[in-house]
Amino acid sequence: MADLKTNYLGLNLKNPLIAASSGLTNSVKDIKELYDNGVGAIVIKSIFEEEIIAEMNKSLNQTNRPGTIYPEIFDFFDISDMEDSVSLYLKLISNAKEAVPIPIIGSVNCVSGDEWPVFVDRIQEAGADAIELNMFILPSDMTRPKEDFEQVYFNAVEAVKKVASIPVALKISYFFSNLGQTIQKLSETGIQGLVLFNRFYSPDIDINKMQVVPSNIYSSNAELTLPLRWIGMLSPTAKCDLSASTGVHTAEDAIKMLLAGAKTVQVASSFYHNGIKQASDIISGIESWMDKKGFTTIDEFRGKLSSKGNINPAAYERSQFMKHFAGK
Repeated sequence: MADLKTNYLGLNLKNPLIAASSGLTNSVKDIKELYDNGVGAIVIKSIFEEEIIAEMNKSLNQTNRPGTIYPEIFDFFDISDMEDSVSLYLKLISNAKEAVPIPIIGSVNCVSGDEWPVFVDRIQEAGADAIELNMFILPSDMTRPKEDFEQVYFNAVEAVKKVASIPVALKISYFFSNLGQTIQKLSETGIQGLVLFNRFYSPDIDINKMQVVPSNIYSSNAELTLPLRWIGMLSPTAKCDLSASTGVHTAEDAIKMLLAGAKTVQVASSFYHNGIKQASDIISGIESWMDKKGFTTIDEFRGKLSSKGNINPAAYERSQFMKHFAGK
């Protein structure tokens, strides 16, 4: 019988399937359903840095963003008494921990490491088992050096690590000038995990309404290959756990990521397309494949087809077609 237990961020999970941050992790009802369908952990829907800062400003009767906030400032007011997004978020974490016995991971969508990291104390007090920083800064300012964009990620990690007593994971995009080196360096900052990659609305144009509109709201498994490439290349050298996100819709997709070296896989879009019951289908699919291949634990095959385990590591590194589109 296949044993799917794994360890992620130092947390013991019954299997590597994680419900990613989404609207489906924003209520205790859905969280219970996700648990009932077997997920190994749940990332609560992200709260935004702007929401945290706005509430801190309101609580301090400030109209402008404060220059410096210290943890001691929380001695002067009680967030838990306020029916706002911050207190509701903390309450959701507490209620989720009471409702299900699997790890609950808090999530902050952040663009800096300025004042908001003091909020990590509250996430910890609410009972979160870990925190995931969901970061993305679109490099659209052509006057700003690329080093400035990249440094923001390191600054945020440093600020959170100073106050976090729970494991920290960082969810990033692939918009870096030197992605491989950046991932490697981030893995060496002392964080426990990196999630590759976050996903965003993409713009499209409605030619009839003459408007810019969002498109491709949900991922498809065609997007699997991007995180698969980088996890396959970097899992042998990364100094923290790697979790695969974007494009995982089926058991086969999840198995591919594990073979590439991922510790866990995060799923959201597939639950929207197929219902939360898809979680149990993914888990049973992994079990069936393991039984068929003769694997009793995930560690027996994890990373077997990474750049280190693969007999042809160039398969991950080759970027140009040499055969399929050559000639005729």
